[in-house]
Amino acid sequence: MADPVILAPDKGAYIRTNAWLAAVAMAGAMAVLWLIGNPYVWTGAPAGLAAIGIRAWYLASEELVSNWQLSDTALTGPGGRSVPLNQITAVNIMGSFVQVVTKSGDKHLIKYQSDPAATKAAIERAMG
Repeated sequence: MADPVILAPDKGAYIRTNAWLAAVAMAGAMAVLWLIGNPYVWTGAPAGLAAIGIRAWYLASEELVSNWQLSDTALTGPGGRSVPLNQITAVNIMGSFVQVVTKSGDKHLIKYQSDPAATKAAIERAMG
């Protein structure tokens, strides 16, 4: 691998992930209102949707520019994170995220990948 591979977040994956999160939040809010005996259980749905929608809108500018670079020797991420490839013990897929686990137990998320399986395969190939 001569040039580093850029592992960039995908806007479609970001939207899909937050849509699933909104659905869970909507159901959860409705369940809580039902459990406490609120007669307006339906209000949990718009509340959950609004909460996740606002969160997604607010974080998009930060999350959608968090690129990782994969080179022959390391995985380098936002905030100065650097993981030597020989220190990686596991690469896991969690929805649209790829989790990298190191020998010391550190865990890093490469978020909102359009094809998490391809990202995992690229990291494992680079590891040798």
